[in-house]
Amino acid sequence: MHASLKLIPTVDTQRTPTLNEAAISQTQLIRFMRDRENLGLVQKLGGWTRFYPTAVPAVPRALWAWRDNLANDYLAIGCETSVSTPAVGAPLYVYDVDGGVLQPITPQYYVQNTAVDCTTTLGSDIVTIADPGFSAATTGASGDGTTATITYAGAYVFPVGAAVVVAGVTPGGYNTTATVTASSAGSVSYANATTGVQTVAGTVGSGGSNITGYDAVFIPAHISVGGLILFGVYPCIAASSTTYQIAATDVLGDPALATANVTNGGDVAVFDTTSGTSIVTVTLNDHGYAVGDTYPVLIATVVGSTTLEGDYTVLTVPTVDTFTIQAPQDPETTETESINGGDARYVYYISYGPLPPGGGYSTGGYSVGGYSTGTTPSAAVGFPITADDWSLDNWGEILIASPDGAPTQTVDADPGGPIFQWGPATGLQNAQIIPQAPITNHSVFLAMPQRQIVALASTFTGVQDHLLIRWCDLNNFNSWIATPVNQAGSYRLTKGSRIIGGAQGPQQGLLWTDLALWAMQYVNLPDVYNFNELATGCGLIAKKAFGFLNNVTFWMGPSQFYIYSDGVRDLPCTVWDFVFQQLDTANVDKIRCAPNSRFNEISWFFPTTAGGGEIDAYVKYSAGTSSWDYGYLSRTAWINQSVLGPPIGGAPTGLIFQHETSPNADGQPLAASFQTGYFTLQDGDLLSFIDQVWPDFKWGYYNGAQNASLLMTFYVADYPSQTPRVHGPYTLTQATQYITPRLRGRLVSIKFESNDIDTFWRIGAPRYRITPAGKF
Repeated sequence: MHASLKLIPTVDTQRTPTLNEAAISQTQLIRFMRDRENLGLVQKLGGWTRFYPTAVPAVPRALWAWRDNLANDYLAIGCETSVSTPAVGAPLYVYDVDGGVLQPITPQYYVQNTAVDCTTTLGSDIVTIADPGFSAATTGASGDGTTATITYAGAYVFPVGAAVVVAGVTPGGYNTTATVTASSAGSVSYANATTGVQTVAGTVGSGGSNITGYDAVFIPAHISVGGLILFGVYPCIAASSTTYQIAATDVLGDPALATANVTNGGDVAVFDTTSGTSIVTVTLNDHGYAVGDTYPVLIATVVGSTTLEGDYTVLTVPTVDTFTIQAPQDPETTETESINGGDARYVYYISYGPLPPGGGYSTGGYSVGGYSTGTTPSAAVGFPITADDWSLDNWGEILIASPDGAPTQTVDADPGGPIFQWGPATGLQNAQIIPQAPITNHSVFLAMPQRQIVALASTFTGVQDHLLIRWCDLNNFNSWIATPVNQAGSYRLTKGSRIIGGAQGPQQGLLWTDLALWAMQYVNLPDVYNFNELATGCGLIAKKAFGFLNNVTFWMGPSQFYIYSDGVRDLPCTVWDFVFQQLDTANVDKIRCAPNSRFNEISWFFPTTAGGGEIDAYVKYSAGTSSWDYGYLSRTAWINQSVLGPPIGGAPTGLIFQHETSPNADGQPLAASFQTGYFTLQDGDLLSFIDQVWPDFKWGYYNGAQNASLLMTFYVADYPSQTPRVHGPYTLTQATQYITPRLRGRLVSIKFESNDIDTFWRIGAPRYRITPAGKF
C-alpha cells in the first residue's frame, strides 16, 4: 500500500520515540510554516549574516536599536566584563549604522581614598574638595631602554592612558610626566629610554585628580563640613588639577547652604561600641537625623568585632552631633573606629567630551554652570566599568544604559549600577552618569504613555532594595525626588523576595518577582502609578527571559513557560525535558528570550549543563501553529524586528548577526535537520517493508533556484531499546523521482537533513510504499 508522510506539527521530547509515532522527536534549525489546514510544514530556518564585520572584544549581553532626530540609525551593544581581557572592562558600544562606525562609549570610573579636605563658605552651597590624587614613595625603578617600570608600596593601579608623575628618582632619566602604558597593584610602566635600577628613591603619583565638569562624584561615606552633610552623587565643577567643586543639596534636591566658613576641613562618621551591648553611637557633626530615620553604612566597617554595613534605623538622637543605631550582634569589645579608616572615599564617574570654548562656564552644577574661573585641568582617566549585563533603552535620541550584576565599582557590596546616558548630539565620547538617578539599580526601562525611566530593585540610600521601584519625573530624567509639583515617585512591591525583571508591555508596565507577575499602570496624580498583582506562582527565571509577540507576553519560569493574554496561564511545552532536565541552573541569568515577529515565533536561548557556563541551546514556540522545536545555537543577546530591520542577535564570539537575511549561517552551510518518531503497522504486531519513497519538497525559494539537496536516512529497529539499523543516507534533489531503500523492520524512524549552501527547502507530503512483511 501507499501512504503519505504527514507529521504532527510539533516536536515532542516528553514521549518516547515509539509513543511519538507520526510526530517529530529531534530538530535542529528548523521552523514550522502554517498551511491552510493549520498544520505545520517543516522548513529550513532562516539564516544570518554579520551585522558588523568584526567581533567586539567581549560577550554581548544586551542590544538596543533606535533612530535619532536626523534619521540616523544606531545599535547599542552592552557586553559582559571580559575575563580574558579585563582591561576592556564591560564595553558599551554604539554602532552608527549609516556611518559604519563602531564607537566605544563605556562609562569610566575610579575610586580614591584620601584625607578629608573640604572648604565651605558661609551662606553658599558650593563646596571645594581637595583631591591630590595618588602619591607614594618608589621602591624600585628599572628600564630596558624602551619601557620604564616603577614599583611602589600599596595596591593602587594607574589607569592605562592616564598621567604618571615620577620625581626624585636616581637615575634622573626616570623623572618625568608620562602616559601610563601598563599598571598593576604596586607597579606602573611608561615609555622611557632610561636603563638601570633605582639607586635613590623618589615619589610616583598621578599628579592630581584632574576632575572636569563632565564628571560626577559619588560620596558613599557621609562627610560633615560647615554644617553640611555630603552624601550621594554630585555633578562636578572643575577648579584645578587637585581640586574641584560640588553644589550641596538637601533631601529635596534644593541648594543646601553652609552655616560656617571651613577651610581644608571635614569629618566622616565615627562609631563607638561598648562590650556587651549592641547599641552603637555614631558621631557625625550636624547629622540632621531624627528617630526612625534610616542611616546607611555603605563601606563595611569592623568595630568592636562586629561589622557594620547596610541600612540601620536611628534609635535615639542624644545631640545634634550624635545618634545611635543597633548592631547586628553584640560587640565583644569597647572600641572606636571611623568609617573608611577616617578617610573620604570618592568614586568618580568620568566622561569625556569637547571642552567649552573660552574660559568655560560660571560656577554651579550642570544646570547652573560648569567650570569655574580657575585653570581647566586635563581630563581624568578612569577604568572601564564592570558588569555582567546591561539594561538598554532610548529616551528619544538619547541612549539610556544601566549595568548590573558585577563586582562593584561603587561601594563594598553593591550588585547593581548607576544609570548612564549618551546621545549622538551631546558631543560626549562616552556615556555619562545621570547624577540625580539612583546609584544602584538591577535594571531599567522606559515607561509609557508618559516618558519616564523606571528603575527596578533600586535604592534611596545606596543600599539596594530588591523590591523597590523608582521612577523619574515626566520627560525629565534629571528629577527623581517626588514633590507635589512633579510625577517622580516610588513603590515597594509587597510580595516576593526580589524583582527579577520588568518592561513596558502592551498598554501597561509588567514586573516580575521570583514569585509573581505585577501590572504597573499609569493613573496620573496623585499616585502616578497603580500596582496590581496579576498572578502568583509564575515568577520569572531571569531578567531577560520574557518577551512580547504582538499583544501577548511570554516568559520562562524556574520550571515552566507562561503566557499572559487576558489572564495568566501556563504554556504547555512538549519539549520540557530538553529544557529543564539539562538547564544549567548556575547560569540562568544568561537566558535570553528572542521574539521573531516576522514568523510569529518566540525562542529562549539557554545554557545547558554541557555548555561550559555559556548559552548553547534554544527552544522555540510557534504561536501560529502552537508548536515547539529545539536545537543547539548560542545567542547571548537579541532584539526583535526594529528600525534596523530583521532580528539581531549576539554570539559568545563577540560577533553580531542579523537573522532572516540569508539561507546560510554567516556564509557557511546552515545544517538543518529533523527526525521523526517510530512508525509501526498495527501497533507493531507486523513487520514493515518499505521499498520505495517519493520525495515531495519545496526545493528553493519562490521563483528562485530549485537546487536544495537533502539527505534521507532510515533508522530501523525491532524493539524500542534496540540500537537501530541505519539505511542511508539517500540524497534527495528535485530530480529524484524515488529512492528504493528496501528495508524491513518493526519500527521505522526517518531523518531529513541538509548541509548545502545557498538553498532553501520545505517539506510537502512525501509518499512511500509499505507492505506487511510477516508477523513479529
